[in-house]
Amino acid sequence: MNGFTSVGHTMNNPASDSAVSQENGRFAGIQRRRMHLRSARTAAMRATALVAAAALGLSGLAACGSGSSSSGSASSGNGALTLGGFFPETGSMSFLGPDTVAAFKLAVKDINAAGGVLGKDVNTAIADSSDADHADQNTAGVQSLLAKKPGAIIGPTSSSVSKNIYKQASGSKVPVISVGATSPSLSGIDPYFFRTIAPDGVQGAVMSNVIEQDGIQRLAIAVFNDEYGTGLRKVIVNTLADSNVDVVYGKTETFDPTETNFSSLVTTLKASNPDAILVIAFDQTKALVKEMISQGIDTNKLYLTDGNAQDYSGDFDPGVLKGDAATIPGAEASDEFQKRIKAIDSSVKNFTYAAETYDAVVLSALAAQKGGAVDGATIKDNLPAVSGADGGTKCKSYKECLALLKGGKSIQYQGLTGIGPFNKDHDPSSANIGVYKFDGDNKPVFDHLQSGKVA
Repeated sequence: MNGFTSVGHTMNNPASDSAVSQENGRFAGIQRRRMHLRSARTAAMRATALVAAAALGLSGLAACGSGSSSSGSASSGNGALTLGGFFPETGSMSFLGPDTVAAFKLAVKDINAAGGVLGKDVNTAIADSSDADHADQNTAGVQSLLAKKPGAIIGPTSSSVSKNIYKQASGSKVPVISVGATSPSLSGIDPYFFRTIAPDGVQGAVMSNVIEQDGIQRLAIAVFNDEYGTGLRKVIVNTLADSNVDVVYGKTETFDPTETNFSSLVTTLKASNPDAILVIAFDQTKALVKEMISQGIDTNKLYLTDGNAQDYSGDFDPGVLKGDAATIPGAEASDEFQKRIKAIDSSVKNFTYAAETYDAVVLSALAAQKGGAVDGATIKDNLPAVSGADGGTKCKSYKECLALLKGGKSIQYQGLTGIGPFNKDHDPSSANIGVYKFDGDNKPVFDHLQSGKVA
């Protein structure tokens, strides 16, 4: 990161019904929920799909869309684009599934309402990505999507899962556009790997800035041994090295992602006598905080990140997290975007990677439209251009961008996340990071936004 800039508190502009404006981002937090999608297929294709799903042991492979058969593929004779959605329905990251699935469906709905891609509705298929501790499901899920011959795969939300599957997709010449993988090690890892979320250099610098501005002098870090966790920890530790903040625990130590008993870790954290504790984890955070409470640690002096900044109103007594800070990539979600997501799935209460998912779908469709074909290689080759890497007329919705492309114009899609065009490593060239404060009900509330460039 080359630096970050505070851009205030006014990121809540309304959007049209057909698309959502650039300033839309996301509200913090996420709610657990399993998504099971059904589609209408011909009897023969339904039988084939069910047999394949049973053989692979999938949980939740299905199709969604606006009346199109999910059996259509990028290489099929009908020429329709198929997009695969690869989101966590099981495992420690399942709480990240509902908002991403809903955003995936909403984006496809908007695309098809605007005329589709190359004049045809987009077809979709969804598979469970699970988490990195279930590598068999990572593989089975992505293989099930590749069998549909998609033009692109949207997801996963995890850096480790991305590492586990990108070679399979690349080998099939299908681009993967991750919506939540932030590990710096993924930058430029493969010509077919992209992401609509900035690497941890941006979020890490913002979090470090927040900690330093709060006057913390002794910081302990509780981080799980995961690509995301250790990558973000490294950025924060390195950034704080030139500050007045002393990292008294957690520079190198980690805990197992499958850990359920945090007694020993909390005892060690307490013994380090920190002013505050930074927790970088996923669903393990609930058990960890409960153990902190049990051992008398002040839980109003915690910092959380996008992996665990969620609504804890149903998990802890009121006030347990009051005043704690958290960082989440992207801007605050507008009321309009929230309403549109809830219209897809009324059970979704909060959003974490919804904007990144929506933008990834739109960018894929625009790349196919610009390239004049729906295969993965064409989409890969045109993703940088439609993101604005070569300049072009700015446009805020698929409908608006589509009209420009049909008119022979170059475009720069200005999406919900506010990210800059893809750079040479296929990372966003710039990004926004939202800073949140937990209220008395243990819910994260948007405080302000900082933006930064990707190094």
